Amino acid sequence: EAELIRNIQDLLKRTLMQASNQMRLNRDHKEFCEMDWSDKVETYNIDDKCGKYSNQSTNIQFHPSSVKFEESASTPETWAKFSHDNIYRAEQEKLASINLRALIDNILHDTSEDMRKQCAAVNEAFAKHCEELDDTKHKLEHHLKKILKEIGYQEANIAALKQAIKDKEAPMKVAQTRLYDRSFRPNVDLCRDEAQFRLIHEVEELTESINSLKKKLLESEQTLRNLEDTRMNLEKEIAVKTNSIFIDRQKCMAHRTRYPVLVKLAGYQ
Repeated sequence: EAELIRNIQDLLKRTLMQASNQMRLNRDHKEFCEMDWSDKVETYNIDDKCGKYSNQSTNIQFHPSSVKFEESASTPETWAKFSHDNIYRAEQEKLASINLRALIDNILHDTSEDMRKQCAAVNEAFAKHCEELDDTKHKLEHHLKKILKEIGYQEANIAALKQAIKDKEAPMKVAQTRLYDRSFRPNVDLCRDEAQFRLIHEVEELTESINSLKKKLLESEQTLRNLEDTRMNLEKEIAVKTNSIFIDRQKCMAHRTRYPVLVKLAGYQ
């Protein structure tokens, strides 16, 4: 649209120069015609005055030096040609002015139409882009809701894992305390009996379970961090889209509602 307006401005500037040049030519030929008309009026008055002289006229006298042809005098042919050429050139400039006015009217009409069409195309592009931004923003907001829900689930899962790890601390203490106390059995009673094997197996199971829970806890915490990063990125992207919609719809489109009408674009207002 900006490129179209610049091109139209250049065209109108060239047309304005053409119109100014035509006006100059019109003034020149107007001056020629006025001078020729003035000469002919003066000549008519002189000839009319001469035609009224008679032998009884009181304002007649001798002018011996006037009985000759002036060197600069024209002939009837050159006189007629001069008058005809003046009229012909004036008519030509008049016709050129008429044609130029018609051309200017067409240019103003066509350029204003082109600008309004381009304006409509830009407005349509703005509306389409705003719809795309709205759609993308809604999708991002929907995804953000899912992420927030997943964050809540992971936070609850982490809390449950921490509680599960904590719940296994007491059984671990009991088993390890039993093993510790049984290590003080005297002499031959320090026996690797079934209870000893069971206690060791219990500690191993608890240790394996706690390690498994800690591993799941680490994985859940990493997942939570990833979800938080995703949430922040989504919130930033939503803020960007919201700002873009505000700029396009509230600022740009608001300005474009004041786009000049065709009559004003054509230069009639």
